[in-house]
Amino acid sequence: MVALMTSKRAYNWFVSLVAASCMVLYGYDASVFNSVQGSANWVAYFNNPGDNTLGSINTAYTVGAIVGGFFIGGPTADYLGRKVGMGIGCAFVIVATFMQTFSPRGNIGCFIGGRALIGIGQGIALTAGPIYIGELAPAEIRGKIMTFWQMFYSVGSFICFWIAYACTRAPQLGEWDWKMIIIFQLFFPILILCLLPIIPGSPRWYIKRNNDIEKARSALRRVRDTEEEVEDEILQIREALEYEKEAISGGYSALWKDKSLRKRMYLALVINAGQQLTGQGSLNTYSTKIYQKVFTHESQISLINALNATFGILFTLNTIWFIDRFGRKALLIGGSIGMGLCMIIVSAVETETPNMANGAKSEPVGISIVFLFFLFILFYKPSWGATVWIWTAEVFSMNVRAQAVGMASQTQNVANTIFQQFFPIFLNNDGFYAFYLFAGINFLLGLFVWFFVPETKQVPLEEIDALFGGANHVTQGEEVLANQKAANAREVHEAHEAHEKPGTVNVENVEFR
Repeated sequence: MVALMTSKRAYNWFVSLVAASCMVLYGYDASVFNSVQGSANWVAYFNNPGDNTLGSINTAYTVGAIVGGFFIGGPTADYLGRKVGMGIGCAFVIVATFMQTFSPRGNIGCFIGGRALIGIGQGIALTAGPIYIGELAPAEIRGKIMTFWQMFYSVGSFICFWIAYACTRAPQLGEWDWKMIIIFQLFFPILILCLLPIIPGSPRWYIKRNNDIEKARSALRRVRDTEEEVEDEILQIREALEYEKEAISGGYSALWKDKSLRKRMYLALVINAGQQLTGQGSLNTYSTKIYQKVFTHESQISLINALNATFGILFTLNTIWFIDRFGRKALLIGGSIGMGLCMIIVSAVETETPNMANGAKSEPVGISIVFLFFLFILFYKPSWGATVWIWTAEVFSMNVRAQAVGMASQTQNVANTIFQQFFPIFLNNDGFYAFYLFAGINFLLGLFVWFFVPETKQVPLEEIDALFGGANHVTQGEEVLANQKAANAREVHEAHEAHEKPGTVNVENVEFR
């Protein structure tokens, strides 16, 4: 049954899209360094950095993101709130953008420092954002709304790459051809900071942090159509939290103490690392250097990158139709097979065809390679792009959700830090043979999902534990609350009986003379 788009349902989409805009920061920034390293002015400004330095610039961002996501994002989202977490992340991005744009000439250290700081900010924001969406969205549309989380990554890349392309067509900009690309990164964090005060807080956070039922009720009333929906959800949240507090742990230690949560953590770590090892991380960061092996003109490469980002938006939209129809598992497996085949074919096409006199490929070969990389994105975006984020944000129980999502999502950057440091050297030494490695990884990831990852389609957040061998937190929490009420009633009854029993003396009423 398709739910009607009521005004409150539309508002639910709006607040979720505000949170999803944090992903624009990630998509834009992931494309910034890809774009500026193609600028001859940027290369000259920083004294022609070598492959190791390029790897270090990318590593600085990922290390910052790991610090932000693993150690700061979870506690910030839990103790200060999901909205505050997003706001702090945006503030870091603004400061870091100025550092990168106005780095002194030749001072690559300042530029690298800005990359690290922006990584910390995004690690914090990318922890809070998907949790907020998952906790405000009703189960039946949660997958569709979370699709926009990944799509907004493509929106960020789209904006960045088209600005970069425009700058390559304006040589009069001089050094500002790369500074313009970076400075435009200010727009979305400022926009998010302006919108955060007008959207509701997370009802689950209100109850967990301060047991503030009224604030939780008020937040839900803004995004749920009926009072019955509001009260049912409040009760489910309270029951789940009571069980987690009584039977598991109120702290992050539950991630390792509880067998069900531990299993989820391991699975989330693998698929989030796998997301970056599919080949997408390398394509997004180093596509300019990859295409330089096929094409010779800077503006041509910038146009290809811009078109790639444009199609990325369209390809991600496919997730809306697929995610709650076919489920998470089918998309992940299908995406792995498709990406693996694309990587095999693109490697074969590039390595088995001759170069022309200028070192580039012929036009038909170049077009074929671009088409295959676009086909790779078609498989990646709705599967290992969007679905990994959706699955990660919905599988953890409330008591550990913020920390678990932060740690799992930043495993993407752990994988990136390890792999992207040496990928430029790998590419220079072995060329497109490097992509055979990605093909093998994709097939292995498909097998992993087939055997180990359960389906979470349309399962309420408070009931998802049962899929992983744990207890249903709502059912168990209902029993905990019922036992508490029974105990309270028993105490009142016993006190009443003691007061009424004949022959007893109420000491408080005895007057001593």
